[in-house]
Amino acid sequence: MTKIVLLGAPIEAGTGRRGCVMGPDAYRTAGLVEELRALGHEVTDMGDAEPEDARDAKTEFTHLKELEVVAGWTRALHADAKRLGRGDALPIYLGGDHALSAGTVTGHAAAAAEQDRPFFVLWLDAHADFNTFATTTSGNLHGTPLAFACGLPGFDAYLNGPVPVPVNPENVCILGLRSVDGDERRLLQDSAVTAHDMRAIDELGIVPLLRAFLDRVRAAKGVLHVSLDVDFIEPDIAPAVGTTVPGGATFREAHHVMELLHDSGLVTSLDLVELNPFLDVKGRTARLMVDLTASLFGRRILDRATRSY
Repeated sequence: MTKIVLLGAPIEAGTGRRGCVMGPDAYRTAGLVEELRALGHEVTDMGDAEPEDARDAKTEFTHLKELEVVAGWTRALHADAKRLGRGDALPIYLGGDHALSAGTVTGHAAAAAEQDRPFFVLWLDAHADFNTFATTTSGNLHGTPLAFACGLPGFDAYLNGPVPVPVNPENVCILGLRSVDGDERRLLQDSAVTAHDMRAIDELGIVPLLRAFLDRVRAAKGVLHVSLDVDFIEPDIAPAVGTTVPGGATFREAHHVMELLHDSGLVTSLDLVELNPFLDVKGRTARLMVDLTASLFGRRILDRATRSY
């Protein structure tokens, strides 16, 4: 039995389009609490977080969209994650767009540093989200959280100063890449981040790539934050995302990743991001994300009831 806390983060300011604000309630409606409790876990839903006032968030870059709103969410979620990271329950952050991870990842990194434990991040995503304010061409800030968390410069507006505890890029693994901007690619290649695109998964298989990373986390006695973006998955089976990129993880690949993560016993916090219920088909994507979360928390193949779609 695991103690789990849910915290909604209904942020859509990072995406440039409407709909992700409905994400947290879609997870609840799809039965996330009930599924986790059916697996024997103790689940507390803390409701939704509230952003801070960040009207002081300023930068020289005028093309950034909703900077003050994203900064307000970053500050609030950083504080929430740091507090929850000190506790004995495993937090699941219900998004909301991927900009929320600027707060959750940095907050958990700070909590891990207080405990003198190495902090690792598994980023399951079609995108690297490794842009800076200078390199993002769209100005949509959901493409920046991992660069911010890894301590790249220029992000002082988010927390009104540098990130307190940058994540060591050597402790980051991105799995499922298939869309990276040009300048972002150069930043990523210059970093020590492990980045596996879909070609690597096609050629080598998703299991050895993930196991190699988990072995590193285990050897370091580290804590592991997982950030799961809907667009990690093939959009034909997970359409409720505003940044669809064909060629994503299959249904079984996605579940296998979650099952391996459960078997590892290493996951200490989780983001579920970029669910846009406005784009869903009869709740199919929300239900799939709930099922994937259930796999992460111990549901086995033999436990799955037959379901007609």
